[in-house]
Amino acid sequence: MGNTLGVAVVGFGWMGRVHTQAYGRLPHHFPQLPVRPELVVVADEVPGRAEEAAGRYGFASATRDWREVAADPRVAAVSVTAPNFLHREIGVAMAEAGKHLWIEKPVGLTAEDARAVADAVRAAGVQGTVGFNYRNAPAVETARRMVAAGDIGTVTHVRIRLFSDYAAHPDGALTWRYERRRGGSGVLGDLASHGVDLARFLLGEIVSLTADTAVFVPERARPVGATAGHSRATGGAPGPVENDDYVSCLLRFASGARGVLEASRVSVGEQNAYGFEVHGTTGALFWDYRRMGELGVSRGTAYQDQPVSTVYVGPGDGEYGAFQPGAANSMGYDDLKVIEAYHFLRSVSEGTPYGPTLADAVASATALDAMTRSARRRTWVDLR
Repeated sequence: MGNTLGVAVVGFGWMGRVHTQAYGRLPHHFPQLPVRPELVVVADEVPGRAEEAAGRYGFASATRDWREVAADPRVAAVSVTAPNFLHREIGVAMAEAGKHLWIEKPVGLTAEDARAVADAVRAAGVQGTVGFNYRNAPAVETARRMVAAGDIGTVTHVRIRLFSDYAAHPDGALTWRYERRRGGSGVLGDLASHGVDLARFLLGEIVSLTADTAVFVPERARPVGATAGHSRATGGAPGPVENDDYVSCLLRFASGARGVLEASRVSVGEQNAYGFEVHGTTGALFWDYRRMGELGVSRGTAYQDQPVSTVYVGPGDGEYGAFQPGAANSMGYDDLKVIEAYHFLRSVSEGTPYGPTLADAVASATALDAMTRSARRRTWVDLR
C-alpha cells in the first residue's frame, strides 16, 4: 500500500467497530491495494463513545456530531454504521460533501430513502458500496459462478433462510430497531434485505412476490440508558413492537425460476442460521453460513438418487486466498467485512465499482417495500 486515504466511521456500535477493524486489517490481507486507509475521525452521539473508540483504535479525532465529518477536508471516505433512520440524511450529506460512501444495509427505511442516497452518490461522482457481506463468502461466489456456468442445469427454484434468536428474549430492550419511524420494517430490513441480495446475486432479478409477516413478541420494555447491539432491559416502561419479527415470501424471477425467502429474528434455537438451496434441472447447491467454507454440490445425469458432495472452497474461490493457504481452513464474519472494505477502497482507487452498489440497495429496498404491501393487501406485487 502506498498513498494514504483518510477514512471516518459514523456510528460506533458493533458494526462501527467491525468496519474499523476491517480497515486496519487491509494491509495484512490485501497488500496490493494502492491506498492505505488512515483513521481520521469517529463520530457517535452517545457521550464518551467516540472518544473511547478513538483511544482504542487510533482515530486522530472524535466527535458527537457527524456533520463535522462531512465538513472535514481530511476525510475522503466514510463508513456509515448509524441506525437505519439516519442512513438517508447522513448518506446524502456525505455524498454531497464529496466523500466516498460505505453504508450499511438496508440504506434507510424505504426504497425512497435508498434511492435518495443512490442519486446523491451518482450526482457527486463518488463511489458507493453497501454492507451485503454474505455475498462475499467464497462459497457463495463459487455457487454464483456454477449457476452462471450451467453446472446444475437450468435453475428451477431456490430457498433462502435467515433465522436468528437475537430478538427472541422477551426482555430484549425496545430500541430503535423495533420502531417503524427509526427501525423501518424490522426483520425485513435486518435480515430479509440480505436474503433479497443473495437471491439477486445468485439468480438475477426478482419480478414479483407475495409475502406474509407477523409480530410474535408484541411488547418490550423501553431502555433506561444507552444501548448497543441487542441489549436487554427490565424495569422500563413497556411499549409496543411496531415492526415485524417474521416474514415468509414467495418469489418469481425474470428467468422463470421460483423462490422462497423466510426470515425471523425470534427463532428460539437458531443462531445465525443463514443459507440457501439452489435447485436446477441437473443438480443442486447447498450453503450454510455456519459452515461458511463448505458448499454442498449435486450434479450429474442421474436425476434420481443423485448424491451430494461436500466441496471445501480454497484459494481459487473468491478472495479466500487472501486469508488462508489451503482448503478447509475456516473464515469468519469479520473476514467478509475485510473483503467488503477491500472492494470499497479498490473502487475508490480505480474509479470502478466492485461489490454491491447503491443500485443493489435500491433493488433490495424495493423488494422489501413490496413485501410490506403484499402482506397488507394479501396479494402478489409486481416489481417491474
